[in-house]
Amino acid sequence: MTSLQIVAQFVATLCCALFSGAAVYINFVEHPARMECGTELAATVFPVSYRKATVMQALLAALGLIASIVAWFAGSSIGWLIGGLLLGSVIPFTLIVIMPTNKKLLASGLDKNSEFTRLLLSHWGKLHAVRSVLSILALIIFLVIA
Repeated sequence: MTSLQIVAQFVATLCCALFSGAAVYINFVEHPARMECGTELAATVFPVSYRKATVMQALLAALGLIASIVAWFAGSSIGWLIGGLLLGSVIPFTLIVIMPTNKKLLASGLDKNSEFTRLLLSHWGKLHAVRSVLSILALIIFLVIA
């Protein structure tokens, strides 16, 4: 195994582990806690949390995808490509599937205490869980299969 493969595999695995850890934390801790505080407060803190998490998670997903492709091109197994594509799939999933809900939650005219907002926040949590599952599957591939 070349040093390029080792470094690329390490970077891909690290990025994937950090991404999946953050995603799982959001689904099991942050979002439920925010929802327990009531719809108005949840809708108030959502934009702040969203801004901070977006940058970190987008960078981790993109870097993990790139590193896994580099590992595969450098001679690592197809598992590195598959895991990287799973991790990278959170990017288009977010842009295509989750973004419409994000835009509604971030809209300036949103009634933060409405049933509609509560349903949006609940729906967002379910959509975000897909990101958690995809990244965990990628991590399993990196750690076990690849």
